[in-house]
Amino acid sequence: MIWTQLTEGLISALREAGAWNDAAPPRIELAIPRERSHGDWTTNVALLAAKEAGEKPRALAEKLAAAFPRDAALFESVEVAGPGFLNFRYAPEFLDRLPSRILSEGENFGNSDAAQGLAIQVEYVSANPTGPLNVVNARAAAVGAALVRLLRATGHRAEGEFYVNDAGNQVDLLGASVAARFAERIGTERAFPDHGYLGSYVADLAAQLPEVEARRALADADGARWFRERSLEKMLAWQRSDLSDYGAEFANWVRESTLHGAGDVEKALASLEARGMIYRAIDPEIDCSGAPRGPEPDAPRDPATYVRSGRFGDDKDRVVVKSNGVPTYLLPDIAYHRNKRARGFRHTIDLWGPDHHGHILPLKASLAALGLEPDFLEVLIVQQVNLLAGGQPVKMSKRAGEFISLRDLMNDVGSDCAKFFFLLRSTSAHLDFDLDLARSRNDENPAYYVQYAHARIASVMRFAAGRGLAPLDAAAEAALDHPAEAALARQLAAFPEVVRGAATAREPHRIPAYLMETAAELHRFYHACRVVSEDAPRSRARLRLAAAAAVALRNGLSLMGVSAPERMEREAEVEA
Repeated sequence: MIWTQLTEGLISALREAGAWNDAAPPRIELAIPRERSHGDWTTNVALLAAKEAGEKPRALAEKLAAAFPRDAALFESVEVAGPGFLNFRYAPEFLDRLPSRILSEGENFGNSDAAQGLAIQVEYVSANPTGPLNVVNARAAAVGAALVRLLRATGHRAEGEFYVNDAGNQVDLLGASVAARFAERIGTERAFPDHGYLGSYVADLAAQLPEVEARRALADADGARWFRERSLEKMLAWQRSDLSDYGAEFANWVRESTLHGAGDVEKALASLEARGMIYRAIDPEIDCSGAPRGPEPDAPRDPATYVRSGRFGDDKDRVVVKSNGVPTYLLPDIAYHRNKRARGFRHTIDLWGPDHHGHILPLKASLAALGLEPDFLEVLIVQQVNLLAGGQPVKMSKRAGEFISLRDLMNDVGSDCAKFFFLLRSTSAHLDFDLDLARSRNDENPAYYVQYAHARIASVMRFAAGRGLAPLDAAAEAALDHPAEAALARQLAAFPEVVRGAATAREPHRIPAYLMETAAELHRFYHACRVVSEDAPRSRARLRLAAAAAVALRNGLSLMGVSAPERMEREAEVEA
């Protein structure tokens, strides 16, 4: 693969220049220059590695350029620029052969050809089962599913997982809310719980319950559990259905209650204790050494149980079992991640909301105390979504029932468009989702713009087939002698490295950014070069280049979970 030759070549050059440390290797990040006249790829690795190598950045860059293994059939030049950047420029012969190579690889174009075999689990969405999934969950679902696909494309054995938080009182509250709505439906008096869930979906759940059994549970003093379990099952089925239709796949749905039932929580605590990482103290304020700061006058007599997370970078030791014997939220999370490691995952990526940011350090430190690898847990914060309609924010509150659900969004703008919009920006950035733009069917809508580029190519292919023309076969030589042809080929050549970079940096937003640039290059090529003309050999060569562009667009959209249509509304305007 192209990126492998670049990355491996740079590693080889860094070793020869004495700037490679196996224990802490410099990060190699490749980027497409903003000014394409600067080349096809650029890297700042010399600036990053210079201090460790004891070199000035530009001097190290010159050494790397000289040591980089040259392949004249791939790179025309390797140049040093500015304070120490390295710029790479493709050889024209490589670009001429590229369309045939892309077509031969087909759906594998962009994938790594060297499986790394790392087992990675991506836990995403994991919404409380107390209501329909909302747009924030929809963003997490788009990002998590895309990450799984990107990791698989780069040689990892990746799986998605949904963690069901069904052991807390929020599910109790859902069951009580449904029971109250059922009582209301049959004309029986029952108080609605304080802070209960008010959305219309609660009444919908109540209406779906088997009436005879529900009446019996309503009259039973212990019937609250029946309403709880039935409400939970129906809500989970609802969430599964919505996520499946959205294209988010999960290899496992793990319930917190099963961890408690299987004794995993107690086993995690016992494992921490066996490692000397547990102590008990009355004082709720403990410093990182584990030494009590002195009991408060009203401190409870029974001690709480602490994990020595402060020894592993946390700002203090954390309570894992309260003085009343009830585990805090941290202990089941420790048990859950211990369970993940026991299932063979070497690395886990958790997608959390911004309200969980403060939980990252305690959990990582606790897992280190448990003996798990320091890099086992990686957490990505998926920032909030602001829905806009008519330029104004749409208010959302799940408890009050005032929100747009994932299903509402799919029905409104379609799952393809929703996923494309959610993946447009980094997960660490807030996202303004413009519903009016998402509903539009023109080039201002980025999802439509990219899909239309693919549909345009399909239309050209149908037109050409009607005239008896097919893309040039792989063995035939054809030079890309028009600037627009060469520019499109350069853009296509970047795709494997974009995929690798997106997977490595956990940045799926690089894929739609690349696709929009590719669509723009395709449209420029389309308008500058008549694809089907009276010159049959040239037409077939351009058809081959267009077909290669379709492969890159299709593969990129597939990584996002977005379809690549061959016909769209504006197709009648397409001219070959």
